[in-house]
Order: sequence, then structure tokens, then C-alpha cells
Amino acid sequence: MHLLVDTPAPCWRHTGVAQRLVEKLLHALGDPPVRLQLWNGQSVTTSRAPSLLTLRIANRSTLWRLIADPDMQFGEAYTDGRIEVVAGDLAQGLAATFRHAATNAAAPGLQARWARARALMRRNTLRGSRRNIHAHYDLGNEFYRLWLDPTMSYTCAYFESESMTLMEAQVAKMDHVCRKLRLRAGEEVIEAGCGWGGLALHMAAKYGARVRAFNISAEQIAYARAAARAAGLTAMVEFIQDDYRNISGSADAFASIGMLEHVGIGNYTRLGRIIRRSLRAGGRALVHTVARDAPEPLNRWMERYIFPGACPPSLAQMMKVFEPAGLSVLDAENLRLHYARTAGCWLAAFENSRDQVARMFDERFVRMWRMYLAGTQAAFLSGDLQLFQVLVAPGRSNEVPLTRGHIYSAGPD
Repeated sequence: MHLLVDTPAPCWRHTGVAQRLVEKLLHALGDPPVRLQLWNGQSVTTSRAPSLLTLRIANRSTLWRLIADPDMQFGEAYTDGRIEVVAGDLAQGLAATFRHAATNAAAPGLQARWARARALMRRNTLRGSRRNIHAHYDLGNEFYRLWLDPTMSYTCAYFESESMTLMEAQVAKMDHVCRKLRLRAGEEVIEAGCGWGGLALHMAAKYGARVRAFNISAEQIAYARAAARAAGLTAMVEFIQDDYRNISGSADAFASIGMLEHVGIGNYTRLGRIIRRSLRAGGRALVHTVARDAPEPLNRWMERYIFPGACPPSLAQMMKVFEPAGLSVLDAENLRLHYARTAGCWLAAFENSRDQVARMFDERFVRMWRMYLAGTQAAFLSGDLQLFQVLVAPGRSNEVPLTRGHIYSAGPD
């Protein structure tokens, strides 16, 4: 390990202590290629590699807080302007830090205690889920329209080629889902957690399916219904403002894109029963979710300020949806790097609209959402987060293709 220090004059009398604290912090993070600049201009790094990111810490109090609780305090300090980017790219620097982060033997127990406390505060009951979803998704359609693509898709896109635009990749994701479900004209689909309705409308317009789509976000449902009217698809798509737990009836296919993170692991078995009950003979279901390689709670700052009540599952935890319901896994795919690119597109569009966002909210909100989007890109670049698509069907169903060729065909059957 190497300590590289630039010391301008005059030197503040407590700089030596602060310098050692920064050194310990960087060592604990695995000596990432990051430089921390103190309030007096002195900068410290413990990496021989060129720094990808230089951050300025405003004062000693901020440094102490950061050392005591980096999981929460980094986002807090950045949002408040007490940590600023002096040079480099925030997302790339965070990704490098995540990759270099050293294992802390005390962390699992601490994380588990925080997870239990947060689970009690943010429980995904019917009322709790409405409150949690409202906090994020009902910020206003005009806000999301500024930086999402025209389909208003707020989940991982699928970049079939390097040259694809974000909109093209979001449409490709919809086709990818529909082909996995082997969707055919005249079939009926239930969608749980439909966002602004892009997938449901695509299923109807391109594949001739009839869709019932459920969502508890008032803003999203209003937008989706207006989009259905504008497209002349109200006879094909019904958008229902209700919780997934109230889904009734049956269908040929069941889709859940970007909802499982918000369900709460304690509700997985119930969701599995709903999926199984909804599927007719020969039915199939696809669940698309942000996930992890191993069970771990969401970053505390992210859960508090961005996604209250959210918890990305591991694959083993996802099986709590499928196994008790007798659902057999037919296909599992990880689109992690696709989500890294998606988040990068969102971040770039957000920065292009930052003045409008500031007028809608304030500068603190701009910094908070920049932190969220850059952190999201970094988490997928580093492998801290994954994106799983899991296709399932009732275990006794033999209506299963012998190959995966249909997934990569040109369009609907």
C-alpha cells in the first residue's frame, strides 16, 4: 500500500490527523484509484494508479461522518454539497471503488441489523407499498419524461448492437420479453407492475395480445391510460390501478418487469401463488428484476431517499417465488451490463435536463438524483448489482421449446 500526499502551505495544524483518517478510509475501501482532497487543499490517495475521481471534502465533520458510516454518509454529504467532484467521472470512480472495496468482517452482522430495522419501518403491506411507490414513482410524469426515452421505459434496456439508441434498446427489451414468453396473437397477458404502460401497449400493438396491467402508481396509470387512448388500444389493454395482491382471473402469460425489487422477500411465496393461479394450461411467466449474487440489503442511503422498501433479491431468494408454487425455471439470463449502459443513458439525459429539474424541485434534488443514477451505473458496472430475467412455467407443462432459438427470432411467431 502506498500513501501519496500533496501538501500545500500553510498546513492546518490538524491536517496530519485528517490525513491519517483519509488514509485509513481508503485502505478500508481497498485502495481504489480515487483521490480525496481536504478542505485546506491537501489531497490524499493510496493508489499508484491514475485517479479516476477526485473528491473534495468540505470540512472535518464531514470526514468524521464519512468514516463512521460511509454507506449512508457519502450520499448524504454529496447531496448536501459537502462532498464535491473536483475531477473525473462520478460513476466510473464509484464503480472502481465498489470493485476495490475490502471485505469488512463486521459488516454482515451490522448490515443484517440495519436490514431488520428497515424492514419494520418500510414494510410492504398494502398500505406500505402504496406509500413506498408514491415516494418515487409519483414525482410527476413531466419529470420522468425529461430523461427517459419516448416509450417511458424505466427498466433495463436490451442493446442488441453497440449502435442502438436507448429507445431502440427499450423496444428490443420488450421484444426480448415477448419472445421469451412465446406470445401469440389472441393470447391474454397479466402484467404486474406496468410502469407507464410501454410493454403492455407493445404486446397489444405488435403481438396482438390482450393485456390487463396492474400498478398502484396514480401518475403512471394516468399516463398509461392516456397513451392507450392515443394509440387506439383501449379495447386491447386495460390499465388497473390496484395492488398485485388483488390480481384475479387467468391468462396465457404473466409478466413482471422491475417490480420484484419492491415486493419484499416476505411476500415472495404469495406472489408465486398468484402467478401460478393466474396461468392457464400451457401458461408461462417472466420475472425481470434488479438482483444480487448473494443476499444483501440495498444501500441504506438509496433505500432511504430513492427506493423506500426496496430489496434486490439473490437468485436463491427468487426461488422463494417459484419453488413453493410448483413453477419450473425454463430460462435465466443476466443483463447486468445492459443495465449499466441503460443507467448511463439516463444519467446523460438527466444532466442535459438538469436546469429544468432544478426549476421543478431544487439544486439539492438534482444532486440527490445524480448520485442515484451515477451510483446505479456504478453498481452494475462493478457487479454489485445484477439484472435477472427468469422464465418459468408450471412444472408439469411439456409445452417447452427444445432450444432457445425462438428468443432470437426476428419477431412474433
